[in-house]
Parts: sequence; structure tokens; C-alpha cells
Amino acid sequence: MFIENMLTAAQQVAILAILVVAGLLCDKAGIYTEKASRLTNNLLFYIVTPAVIVESFLRVEMTPDSLNGLLMSALCGVIIHVAAIVLTLPLFRRGDRDENCVFKYASIYGNTGYMALPLASAVLGEEGVFYCSAGIVVFNVFCFTHGVWLMRKEGDAFRFKKLLVNPGTISLLIGLPLFLANVSLPQVLAEPVGLLADLNTPLAMILFGTYLAHTRFRTLFSRPRAYAVAFFKLIVLPLLMIGCFYLMGLQGTLMTACVITAAVPSANNTIMFAAKYDKDTGLASQTVSLVSILSIVTMPVMIALAGAI
Repeated sequence: MFIENMLTAAQQVAILAILVVAGLLCDKAGIYTEKASRLTNNLLFYIVTPAVIVESFLRVEMTPDSLNGLLMSALCGVIIHVAAIVLTLPLFRRGDRDENCVFKYASIYGNTGYMALPLASAVLGEEGVFYCSAGIVVFNVFCFTHGVWLMRKEGDAFRFKKLLVNPGTISLLIGLPLFLANVSLPQVLAEPVGLLADLNTPLAMILFGTYLAHTRFRTLFSRPRAYAVAFFKLIVLPLLMIGCFYLMGLQGTLMTACVITAAVPSANNTIMFAAKYDKDTGLASQTVSLVSILSIVTMPVMIALAGAI
């Protein structure tokens, strides 16, 4: 099982890497450059990501068991993010503020959409995907509130209105009632939502590649603070969450799905938010790349520990 999990994680990373290389080559060939991708970034931010959230609620039928599992997995998602936010408070406080914002964001927010869902599908099946979908909703609510606050420009006031009016919370307000009411959208509406959501992974990876095209690969493995991000995101946080979930009485598929959510590498949103708020996209790309590469080894270990419990 350990070897199978490692191969599954490695395969998923390889698939994403191919898409990243496609974006890198497009930038080098002048077909789709970083300048164009910065404009496309808003499409991801305001349209595609909300479609992913809404679609996650449309995938499953509301039953007492599914509702209980959804609530528990959502609670675990909240615990993961709150713990990460609190534990990173003393980290990355010295040096350049903009760099610190990128490192903190990469330490807190995981690749739930691009990595957790495919990995849960391969290891756990549809039930695991459903539980991880709740984690995606929680992730988006946090990243469009705390994440926006964290990455905002220095001196910019954070308005409480942004806690309520942002793509993450608006999508939640649309999707959650549909799930609770067991409403199925007509095909003429459901299919466009699904098609937009399908853009999420390939478009984000191609954007990632265009930013990576302008970074120095020689420095990819030479940033000590990026290794600190990897250590926290891939080892400290997952181990802490395994202990927490065990004390909560989680087991089986729910336990493993929640651990997968906690163990995934840094979110590609790190790059998207860096572009949106004028941070160093090269630094963000390098950090996400390093943590993703190292996660090939760490994720199977965490999944195996969750399965053993």
C-alpha cells in the first residue's frame, strides 16, 4: 500500500508537471506569455474557482450520512486552516514583507483542488472525493478572506465587506442551499458550471508554467526559507492533524481523506494571489515547485499513517 500510494502521488505530480511545462513552452515561444496570463488570472479568480466550489455541492445527494460526513470533513478543514494560521504567526517575520506574505501563504494553503481530489479519487474512490470536496469549500472561504488579508498591499485597509463579498463566500452561498435542498440544476445550467470548473487545473498549471519561465532554476533548491515552508506544510502540519483527528475519533475513509487534505503541498493559488496582489510570482512559483516535488515522498507516508490508524 505504501508503494502504491507513493506511485499514485508521483503520477499525479507528473501529470501536473506536464501541464506546467506546456505553459513554460508557450511563454518561451511567445504563444501565451506571462503578460497574457496575468489577465487570465482574473478569469481563474472570479469565474473558474467559484464554479469549482458550486460544482462540488452538485456532485452528491444530500442524505443524513452524507450531511454528517460533510460537516465533519468541513470541521476538519476549518481545524487545518486555523491551526496553520496560528502556528505560522511567529514564522517569516523578518526580511522583506512581500516575500514573507508569499512564504506564509504557501505554508497555510494547500493544493486541495489540483492534488487532493485526484489523489483521493485514486486511493479512496468517490466517497473520498466527496469528503475532500468539503475541504475545497473551506479552503476557498479561508483563502478569499484571510488569504486576501495576508496578501494585500502594505498600507491597504482590509474591509470587513470583503469577508462577505468575495468569490469564495458568494459561491458557498450559492452551492450550499442547492446541496441542502437536494436541488439538481437543469443541464443547461449544470453543464456550463461543470465546463468552467474543468478549466481549473489545466488553466492554473499553464499559468504556473508562464510564471516559472521567468524564474532562475538554479535557485530553485537554494532558498532556505522555502525548505522551511516545505517542512511545515508537508511534515509538521499533517502529523499534528493526524494526532488531532485520531483524538476526534475519525477513522477509515473520512480519516484518510482529511489527512490527504492536510498533507497536500502548497496551493497553486499562491502564484495566482501573488500575481493578483503584485507579489513576486517567481518566488511563489519556485516555492510551490519545491514543495510539490518534496511532497512525492511525504504524502504517501502521511496517507499510510492515516490508514494504519
